Amino acid sequence: MPEFDRGPTDAFAELFARVPDPPDEQAFWFDWGPVFYRGRLDGSARVLVVASDPGPTERIAGRTLVGNAGQRVQGFLAKLGLTRSYVCLNAWAYAVHPSRAEAMKERLGEPAQAQWRNEVLGTAVGPGLRAVVAMGFMAQEAVRLWDARPQQAVLVKAPHPSSHDSVALLDGWRAAITALRPVVEPDEDGDATGPNYGGTFLESDYRPIPRRDLPFGAPAFLGDDAWVRAAGDQTQNSVGRPAPDDGHTLVWKAPS
Repeated sequence: MPEFDRGPTDAFAELFARVPDPPDEQAFWFDWGPVFYRGRLDGSARVLVVASDPGPTERIAGRTLVGNAGQRVQGFLAKLGLTRSYVCLNAWAYAVHPSRAEAMKERLGEPAQAQWRNEVLGTAVGPGLRAVVAMGFMAQEAVRLWDARPQQAVLVKAPHPSSHDSVALLDGWRAAITALRPVVEPDEDGDATGPNYGGTFLESDYRPIPRRDLPFGAPAFLGDDAWVRAAGDQTQNSVGRPAPDDGHTLVWKAPS
């Protein structure tokens, strides 16, 4: 049988449906709606990755962290030997305009936002959780506000996968892998003994998004932008928001 993500349980669907509107709709790509998760929601995750907000590829997939940044995160998880025992969530379910990110960080603590987000975080994890990895300043603030964070899980702060400071990104992720390998048990089909990050980000540091993380019917190339990166230009994702109508238009390219 082909693997695919069958979607959230009824209980999670009800919880996701209660997502509050953003505190300032103009600071978000609000009309595209929210994107919630990727990975296991059944409490089996050993690692919880928290990032910032979904991008355009995430809107296509209906799952978070599936574009270029998500494929970097998948490579990060692969270095821990994790092939399935993880869950990825965001500080915001709606995509944030980068120019408003700092201002929206200050609004993560508003009661409606924090209460709903903390309920999602707490419901998604179980007693087997070993680590929370907060990627980027938005995620780190969201995790700081998670008053019921499981204390058996170590907290690791790391740069966001889309960081433009490659030196800081690699240094931070290398240190995170070093700290997490003694803590996180690999999956049976995983391997945590491979190389850590080096001085440059390599294509081997990426991993395609597993089919088990994507909805049924997703095209084979969704979640694997190696062909885009191989083109060598500044574009790293197969999905983009074109100006000036980025609030209502996405451009999605398939490999030829």
